[in-house]
Formats: sequence, structure tokens, C-alpha cells
Amino acid sequence: MAVLLSKGDWFVSSCSSTLIAINLKKTRDLFVFDCAKAEKRPKEADGDEKSGGGSEKDNDKILAFAVSASGKHVALTDDHKRLVLFSTEPSWQCMSTRWVMRRCTSVVFTQTEDEVYVADKSGDVYSFSVLEPQKPGELQLGHVSMLLAVALSPDDKYIITADRDEKIRVSFRLQPYNIQAFCLGHREFVSALLVPAGHPDCVLSGSGDGTLKVWHYETGRRLQSIDLKQIILDNSNVDTEKRFAVSRIISSPDGRHIAVQCERFPSVQLFLVDAGTEVCLKPAEKIVLPHAPWDMTFDSQCHLWVLLENEDVNVLLYQYSEEHWELCDTETPELNRVTEALKAQWNVFKGSVGLESQFKHLYKVNFDNMASYLQKKQQRLEKESNKRAAANGSKSNVTEKRSKMERDSVLQNTD
Repeated sequence: MAVLLSKGDWFVSSCSSTLIAINLKKTRDLFVFDCAKAEKRPKEADGDEKSGGGSEKDNDKILAFAVSASGKHVALTDDHKRLVLFSTEPSWQCMSTRWVMRRCTSVVFTQTEDEVYVADKSGDVYSFSVLEPQKPGELQLGHVSMLLAVALSPDDKYIITADRDEKIRVSFRLQPYNIQAFCLGHREFVSALLVPAGHPDCVLSGSGDGTLKVWHYETGRRLQSIDLKQIILDNSNVDTEKRFAVSRIISSPDGRHIAVQCERFPSVQLFLVDAGTEVCLKPAEKIVLPHAPWDMTFDSQCHLWVLLENEDVNVLLYQYSEEHWELCDTETPELNRVTEALKAQWNVFKGSVGLESQFKHLYKVNFDNMASYLQKKQQRLEKESNKRAAANGSKSNVTEKRSKMERDSVLQNTD
């Protein structure tokens, strides 16, 4: 699974164990970081690994990464339980490698860029200092279920967490034991969160139930719910029973556009933001893609980049013009720079083409107890019916034998 982010002048992607950074404005060498060659876990930390309860074998696959608002810092976490912090100015360099307790699922920087928060599989959130890059992490809060997404309000006042059990929790960042609200209503795991640009009071959530919801997160009030299956499958010859897990929600920097991607589906759904007294999303156009997308991002110019599972056409660039999203000219310098860089690094990506759903094991397992009950009841009734038939047959045979014996006795007496 490849992931894509763009902040400032940087186009950053990760796949497998490798992070790749491309400068969109200047002709500079790629920055490539391979976790397989990163600092190894100290032996004295083995106890932490054992306490993690994981029988899984560690590898160097990148699980999550984030870029700070200014683009000056990047953090990644991998399957080896490393948290690696980078600075990008004046040039890319690794600031520190620290260790997390569990495998992480989501990473986010504070707006002030002084801390980075990581959410993990056990349901905990830890904070790590950016200003003190060697300082160990501190536990901030916990869920009883696996965390899948974490976000911060633009003023860094609230931390918003989403888990496998359909819950979205809003907590005070500096006092996370104080819960401000819950946003409840999804029927499957919550896989994506976004506080859209220009709308600091709202959070968007996507789920394995195929819906996109808009919340006023401070009160937990739901403002809108959109069934993506109805929109995406409109006039499409696609299996209507297919599961739709929202894998990505992004906002353009100007706050006018929202793009939503559903896992393994070759399209991107765009929405226009109607910012009246309350935020309302209006379905706009659907961009049909030639191949399944891995990920997407908006750049600082509000252009939409889509990363595809294809070596020949590995990335597409769209711009909004005259109320319509159109494909950019392939001779665009930024697009050329990115396309050539990704082709040169395609060995990093090719192993992730066509992988199975990352959400496959998160869906709730439904048991049809009534069907099982009715089947067993039918089997029991048939068994009882067979017993009665057998019993009636036995009685009939006894009666016939008795009648025959009586007839034989009468004949003997007559003789």
C-alpha cells in the first residue's frame, strides 16, 4: 500500500519500507529513506517488544507517516516499532529514531509543530516532542479498541480519535482524560478523519459502512451523512454487494473541495463545500481513473494528485478550471519531475500492486442465528416425523400379525 502527501514544496510518498520525497519547485536530488537500513532496536528494549504481546515478526514496512503543516518536519513509524523524525530544511536529515510500544496506525503533528501524536493497534495514543527529539513518548489516552485514525483541531485544543468499534472520541489535548464529546452513528469501523481547511469546527469521517459523515465535533452533533455507494455506483455496472471502505478524505487548501477515495475502487468522488451557517457537502463530479488508485493529495496550488497502481501511468494531476476538474498537460514540469522519479523508484512500489484489502479483517462478523435455528428445528421435526412413521408402521405390522393368527385359529377350530 502506497501513501501520498504534499505539503509546501514537497511531494512525499511511502511504500513498503521506503520513503521518497520529491521537490516540486526545484530540481533537487530525491530524498530516499529505507527503513531496512535504519537504526536497529536496542537489545535492552527487547522486554518492551515481548510485552507488546505480538507474535508477529517485525519487519521494516512503513505503517504511517505525516508531514507538518509547514512541510518542515516529517515523521514515520514502521512495523519494527520505530518512530523516525526528519527535518526538511535546509536539507533533509534524520533528527532522531525513537521507539513506540505497539505498531502504529496513524500519525499527526500539532499545528505548532512542537509535538507529534501516534495512535496504535492497542488503542493508545502517545505524544512525542519535536523540540526535544530524543525525549521518550508519553501516554496520553486509550481506547478499548484498535485506533485507526487520529486528528487534531486547528487550534490544537482537541484530539479526535476513531476506532474499530465505530466510535469517534473528542478529548481535550492537554487534559485527554476529559472527554468533550462522542460522534456516534457509523455501523462499521471508522477508517478516516479530516478537519477540513477553513472549517475548524467540523470533522469529516469515513467508514467501512461506506458512508461519509460531517460532524460538529465539539458537541458530537451529526450535520450530514452521505451514502457513497449510491453516488459512486450511480449508472455503474459494478457489483452492488461490494464493500465500500473509505480509505482517504482530503481537503483542498482553500477549503472549497473535498475528495473521497474508497478502497480498491477506480474513481475519486469530489464534493463542493457549501459553507453557510453549517458546513454542507454537495456531490460534484466523479473522476473515473484508468487504474485503481493507491492514494491522493492536494498540493499548495489546489491541484489534485492521484497515485496509481501502474508503472506506465503512475500519477495523474488534475486542476479545477471553469467549474470542472480536468487532467493537466503531461508536459507540466512538476508532473514530469514526479513521474520520472517514481518510475526510477518503481521497484519500491511494484510489490504492492494488487494487494488485498487492508480493511478486510476489520469488518464485523455477522452470525445468522435465526437461519441456523430454523434449520435445526426443521431437522428435528423431520426426525420426529420419521420416528412416528416408523412407530405407526410397527403397530400396523403387529395388528396384521394378530389378525392372521386369529384367522388361522378360527380355521383350525372349524376343521
